Amino acid sequence: MNTVCKIITVALLGIAAASCSNANKMAQKADGLQIQCDPAVLEVIGGKIKAKVTVSYPESYFNPKAILEVVPVIVYDGGESALKPFCYQGEKVKDNFKVIPSTGATVSETAVFDFVPGMEKCYLELRGTVVFGKKRMNMPARKVADGARTTCMLVNTDGVVSLKDDGYQEIIKQTAEGQILYNINSSEVRGSQLSSKSIKAFQEALTEIQKDGRKTLTGTEIVAYASPDGGQKLNDKLSDQRGSTAEKAWNKVTKGYDAAAPEVKSIGQDWEGFKELVAKSNIEDKDLILRVLSMYSDPAVRESEIKNMAEIYKSLKGDVLPELRRARFIANVEYKNFSDEELMDMVQSNIDVLDETALLHAAGLAKDMGQKEQLYRKAIDNFDSDVARFNLAASYLAAGEDAKAEAAFKAVKNMDADMVNALGVLALRKGDLKTAEKNFRAAGTPDAMANMGAVDILGGNYAKAAQEMAASGARCKDKALAYILAGQYDEAEKALKCDDPESAYLRAIIAARRGDEKAVKENLAKAGKDPDLAKKAARDIEFVNYR
Repeated sequence: MNTVCKIITVALLGIAAASCSNANKMAQKADGLQIQCDPAVLEVIGGKIKAKVTVSYPESYFNPKAILEVVPVIVYDGGESALKPFCYQGEKVKDNFKVIPSTGATVSETAVFDFVPGMEKCYLELRGTVVFGKKRMNMPARKVADGARTTCMLVNTDGVVSLKDDGYQEIIKQTAEGQILYNINSSEVRGSQLSSKSIKAFQEALTEIQKDGRKTLTGTEIVAYASPDGGQKLNDKLSDQRGSTAEKAWNKVTKGYDAAAPEVKSIGQDWEGFKELVAKSNIEDKDLILRVLSMYSDPAVRESEIKNMAEIYKSLKGDVLPELRRARFIANVEYKNFSDEELMDMVQSNIDVLDETALLHAAGLAKDMGQKEQLYRKAIDNFDSDVARFNLAASYLAAGEDAKAEAAFKAVKNMDADMVNALGVLALRKGDLKTAEKNFRAAGTPDAMANMGAVDILGGNYAKAAQEMAASGARCKDKALAYILAGQYDEAEKALKCDDPESAYLRAIIAARRGDEKAVKENLAKAGKDPDLAKKAARDIEFVNYR
């Protein structure tokens, strides 16, 4: 080899050695870099794991001719997930990466990973490679965060759609009535009134009450009136007198019946009764009459106008006003409706006698989806029940039959707030959070507030979710979860009214975050009765310090 070649070879070897030395120097000093991760314990939010990593490069660390590739990697049971590298360059590199000057710099990057099963037990590390010319030198991997918390994934994403009230009453309040009529300006009870059709019907009702074991007489009343075409003082006095004579007549009418002494009330002028009778009458100008009379708030003026109109409209004088000179006999009754057991027996033996509310209630009691569907469809066929249409669709939702639910909701005629909420739940189940949120906000019902809270939990808006859940019809477990995620552990504990494995698991999380080892173990033992929760607890980073 001649002298010139030797000199060139030595020079090239020197450059290569210098390149390796520079790359190696950055790699060797990598352990001393200050690295922070926010959060320090990773968390799953909306199906993602998001971490902000901040690295401080000190003065004289970064070689002006070097490129640094940093790859964020989540390592978990079953594999690892790596992102594209973040690249940085020294001041003399001609490329388009972030420049790290020789005087040093602090840079932050946000890494976002898709959550996959297995990441409950994982850690985030940074893997770096120094590139200097054609040379590449791997840096030691640096673990920067543990993770990941999956507590928010305990939220109920099925949505809440409550059945509409079926209107079924265990106790139905009823009344039986009869009345006696008086002559104008008189309080004398005529004998013919004690045997009138109205009084006979009242007595028959009393007989029925005594015979029917489902009916209980709870009280009796006499309400006396005067027609509104006389002076107020006169009518008040006349109404009082009619109350007294009606009470004496009551004793004759109810003789032999088990009827308690009545409460006697005197109303005076029966303006409300007048309006009701006129509205039901066939008088051609009845709307005009009522509109004109309603203009007068002074009873004296109104009485004068009624007298004048009675001379013009003979039906007022001959049909309406005489019906207001009266005393009503009232029996207040409580009817004990069919029990749940009786109702379900009637479904099998005599379903055709059931009214709409009974069919709706029976459908709500039915355990089998097929029977629920049968009963709701009968209510739809027999009574055109929109409540039945809605409740049938909601029952499909509860059974997880989303396609049937969606089709059934389309048949509901009344697009009310409950329907808007239900459409939001259908969107939520499809993963369309934007549409779901729009519907929940528009509905504004307690169910919608609970569902909106679930959407906010999925989005990481925990404080807002806690507020929404507090004012909602959410399950106690969902309310407690929102409080836990918002760091309101006392409120979470108060919200947990349930006593089941899921509730115990939430109590264990509260205890772990408070550092109460005894409560953690006690509640995990209860939660462990559910095999899935036992398996989850073994991997849950919430309990990493208690295994």
